[in-house]
Amino acid sequence: MAAKGFNAYKMAREQFDSIADKLELDEGTRELLRTPMREYHFTIPVKMDDGSVKVFQGYRVQHNDARGPCKGGIRFHPQETADTVRALSMWMTWKCAVADIPLGGGKGGVICDPHDLSDREQERLCRGWIRQIAKNIGPVEDIPAPDVMTTAQHMLWMMDEYEHIAGGQYPGVITGKPVGMGGSLGRTEATGFGVIFMVREALKELDIDITSTTASIQGFGNVAQYAAVLFTEYGGKVVNVSCWDQEDGKAYSYYRENGIDLEELRDITDRFGSVDKEKAKKLGYERLSGDDWLKHDVDILIPAALENAITADNVDKISDSVKLIAGGANGPITPEGMDALNKRDLMVIPDFLANAGGVTCSYFEQVQNNTNYYWPREEVIGKLDDKMTSAFYAVMELAKRKKIPLEEAAYMIAISRVVDACRMRGWI
Repeated sequence: MAAKGFNAYKMAREQFDSIADKLELDEGTRELLRTPMREYHFTIPVKMDDGSVKVFQGYRVQHNDARGPCKGGIRFHPQETADTVRALSMWMTWKCAVADIPLGGGKGGVICDPHDLSDREQERLCRGWIRQIAKNIGPVEDIPAPDVMTTAQHMLWMMDEYEHIAGGQYPGVITGKPVGMGGSLGRTEATGFGVIFMVREALKELDIDITSTTASIQGFGNVAQYAAVLFTEYGGKVVNVSCWDQEDGKAYSYYRENGIDLEELRDITDRFGSVDKEKAKKLGYERLSGDDWLKHDVDILIPAALENAITADNVDKISDSVKLIAGGANGPITPEGMDALNKRDLMVIPDFLANAGGVTCSYFEQVQNNTNYYWPREEVIGKLDDKMTSAFYAVMELAKRKKIPLEEAAYMIAISRVVDACRMRGWI
C-alpha cells in the first residue's frame, strides 16, 4: 500500500529478527512469532446496484493469541495485499503487548476503493466479509475494528450480520461501533489523542514546553485530525497536514505558516480525509507535494497516514529543527529510515507505542460491552491517558537503563511479554 516494491511483511519480520537476536530467542520461538498462526483468504461476491456481480478479495490474519483474543482493524483499500495484512497483524501483537492489554494481534482487509462504491454496495461488502469469516471470529476469539477507509457504520453492519448468523446479541464481536449501539465514548478520538499523550510526555523528557512547538502531520484522516485537535488544545501549532487526492491519485500537503484552522479544513474535507484543493487555496493554504510534510522547519513530525513514509531515501529531507517524531500510522518508518534517525540522535516514539490508543480504547469498548455498562467520556479519556502514560514510561525507563532507542526498548518489552505468555501456555 506504499511505494512499489515495498513489502511491509518483510519489514515487520526484519524488525522482529533484530530484537530476537538481542533477546537471544531460540529458533522455535522465533519461527512461532515471525509467522501468523492462522490466515484466511476468501472471495466476496457482491451484487452491485446496476445488477452485476463483482467479486472482491478479502483477508483476515491472526498472528498470535497467546495473551488473549486477536484484535485488529479491517482495511478497505485498492492496494491492499496479503503481506500488508500479515505485517499489520504482527504489529498489532506487539502493540497490544506494549500497551499491556490482554489481547493478541490480528488484521483484516478487502481490496476495494470505497470511493467507488455506493452505501448499499459497501453494506453488502461488509456483510459478505462477515459471512466468509463468521466461524473464525468472535468476542473470545478475534475482535475486528475499523481501520483505513472503514467507519463505525461499517462495523455496525458487520456486527448486525454476525448476530444474524450467531442468533443472539454479541456487541463485543467488533469494536469501533457507533455510540448508542455498543460503541464507546472517546473511541473516535482515541488513537489521535494517544499519539499526543505520548508527545506530551516525550517533550517533558526533552525539557521542551509544548506551547512553544510546531508540528507537521502526514495525513488528515481520523488519527491525524484528532492528533491535531489535542496538540492544538495543549497550545502547540500544526502548520501542515497532507492527504490523498482522489481525482489524480496523488498525495498533497497543505501548509500554512501561521497554523492550520482545524474547523475550516474539516469543513472542506470529505469523509476519506481528502481536502478540497480550490477551497483550501482561497483560505490561504499552500498546496505542496506529498513529500513536503517532512521538509518543514518544525519541532515535531507525526506520520499519520500509511506505512513506508520515512525511508532511507527521504530521511535526509527532514529539517534539523525536528526534535521528535511520533508514529501515528502503522509502519511509517522503515528499518533503514530508523537507523538514520537514530544516528541523528532524534527521539522517535515508535508507531506501535505511539498509536496504541486506538486498540486500548477498543479494549475498553469490549469491557463495556461484556459488562453492559458504559462509561462517561471523561472516564474513558482518563483511563486512556493513564494507560498510555504508563506504557510510555515503562519503555522510557528501559531505554535509559540500557542506553538504547525507544523503538528497541518498546520491541523488547512487547516481544518479551508475548514470549512469556507462550512459555506459560507450554507452546514453546
